[in-house]
Amino acid sequence: MIDNEQAVKTIFLLVFFLIYGGVHLYLFLGAKASLALETRTSIFVALFMLIMVLAPVIVHMSERNDFEAFAIFFSWAGYTWMGVAFLFFCLLLAFDCYRILAHLGAYIFSLDSSSVIPPARHCFITLLSLAAVLALYGYIEALHIRTETITIRTARIPEEIGRFRIVQISDLHLGLIVREKRLERILKEVRAAAPDILFSTGDLVDGQADNMSGLADLLRGINPEYGKFAVTGNHEFYAGLTQSIDFTERAGFRVLRGEGANVGGFINVAGVDDPPARIYGAIEAVPEEKLLSGFSDDRFTILLKHQPVVLKGSPALFDLQLSGHTHKGQIFPFTLVTRLFFAFNSGCYHLDEGSVLYVSRGTGTWGPPMRLMAPPEITIIDLVHGE
Repeated sequence: MIDNEQAVKTIFLLVFFLIYGGVHLYLFLGAKASLALETRTSIFVALFMLIMVLAPVIVHMSERNDFEAFAIFFSWAGYTWMGVAFLFFCLLLAFDCYRILAHLGAYIFSLDSSSVIPPARHCFITLLSLAAVLALYGYIEALHIRTETITIRTARIPEEIGRFRIVQISDLHLGLIVREKRLERILKEVRAAAPDILFSTGDLVDGQADNMSGLADLLRGINPEYGKFAVTGNHEFYAGLTQSIDFTERAGFRVLRGEGANVGGFINVAGVDDPPARIYGAIEAVPEEKLLSGFSDDRFTILLKHQPVVLKGSPALFDLQLSGHTHKGQIFPFTLVTRLFFAFNSGCYHLDEGSVLYVSRGTGTWGPPMRLMAPPEITIIDLVHGE
């Protein structure tokens, strides 16, 4: 399993650096052509971009060697630039496509293209400025947590219970960037929702969980009547499974890993590991269908699963699946990419057999500390007795 784990990490890093390095090469060539950079300036810009490409590795190595202050500083610098670079790349690519079409149209119709194509220098500076403004707006948007509320009527909730309130948090990515101040904002919204039960659907942590005891203390202060449950996401495995689970349990959650629990005598809660568990050889995976089949049919059954993937046959065995993972792309237009990979990208979906899937946009941020057209959320699901 160690060989598989190392192979997956190596392939992931190669793909990441090929794509991220390619983005920076495109931006560098655009800057050199548009701004007519001199040799010294070109070297400086190239060196800056190289450092930014390597920023995730620099942050990881700094954190592993206990240079936490430097890791925090460099994560803010590197990941903020990542957001700006992504937005700038998208804007510049769109403009270059327009410029190609304009030149082609001018050639076909024998027109002067200069009348519809602004000077390259002005466009480059304008687009870079626009990317910076969008990144600033995205940073502000990431701080403003929205509360999404849905109501599910079901005869499986006893009439005497009235309303049973679930609060879901997902993809907090606690670590070097999402720290105490941001977590306090999130928990303020959770307390205001007054949950009967709290679920975390993966990626609670993002960095080395052994340096986050203060964050665990804040989470432990939330104590719903029917408890707190969590499942692993992919980042629990990346950050270190043992430390991540230890942190989650210190935060007061019961981690469900291919197992279930009875809550209050009227609700079944099942949780499964994220697929990286197979690569990391964590535990013997319990088939989802087998897990769900073991529950009593007369109770409302909830499946906690990090990725919003619905297996064939499963909807007949659960009433509600709660997932996250996609962030709804986090920064538009990356939303278009997540839609290609996940049919259920964000929001509420009604499945076969009357079951429901809810996919959270996520409560924190991964990488760039910003969100654009995908605001963070906590989710309230009210289960009400009825048909």
